[in-house]
Amino acid sequence: MFSRVIFCTFLILPLLAAATAIPRTDTPSCSTGSLQCCSSVQKASDPLVGIIVALLGIVLGPLDLNVGLTCSPITVIGVGGTSCTQQTVCCTGNNFNGLIVAGCSPINIGL
Repeated sequence: MFSRVIFCTFLILPLLAAATAIPRTDTPSCSTGSLQCCSSVQKASDPLVGIIVALLGIVLGPLDLNVGLTCSPITVIGVGGTSCTQQTVCCTGNNFNGLIVAGCSPINIGL
């Protein structure tokens, strides 16, 4: 009788260990670049972006590249007190003093 209980216990314990909950984090993730708050995100081929880039003498890569305009960095430490009321993006390209940040992808989170 006890051998069946012990046998069942050894079968059930690994299942309980495999069902351990993974902690959830609400912190935004941007593992490949920097988290930014931008006023807008446009294609590099957009005429407005073309004017700004030409005036600043910046050479961007492919024209299908997304660029963030007027961006400021968001730090993980500042997430609790930081509020991004514009577009939150993850940018992997060059940052030209926040005026233009290349390679930006929108992230749908509420900061």
